[in-house]
Amino acid sequence: MSSIGTKIAFYRKSRGMTQEDLAEKLRVSAQAVSKWENDIACPDILLLAPLSKLFGTTTDELLSADSVKSVRLLPENERSDIKGLTLKVIVDSNDGDKVRINLPMELVKVALEIGSKIPQIANNEHLKNIDFEQIILMVESGVIGKLVEIESADGDIVNVVVE
Repeated sequence: MSSIGTKIAFYRKSRGMTQEDLAEKLRVSAQAVSKWENDIACPDILLLAPLSKLFGTTTDELLSADSVKSVRLLPENERSDIKGLTLKVIVDSNDGDKVRINLPMELVKVALEIGSKIPQIANNEHLKNIDFEQIILMVESGVIGKLVEIESADGDIVNVVVE
């Protein structure tokens, strides 16, 4: 479950904006943006449409309790450096095992470049067939959101999200 504050932070960062940049565009204080992102306060209802437009999403997506789901291709001028993004791997096995991995994309990229294996990924049978080099290429091309969603015949569910 993602809060509106988490989503605002995600969309702001994915566009390479600071809290000050967002505050200036919406004519609010940077402290207001910080309070939204920390779930201390919510944006005024009149700001939801401008926020959605600025982020290229819908008010429904901002307000829904679900995590950012949709895969999006950001235009070149809205892409942020891979350093500000996080790779999230979520595994819910039919046996009741739950795996949650959150890694900075920059770390994943460096590990792949030097041929190093990330133990949380390399030692997990559910993740061994995911091509992380292709995920890096997609992200560098501006693709973000839920990139992989797999449900096996055994009932295991694997999701790979970049935020």
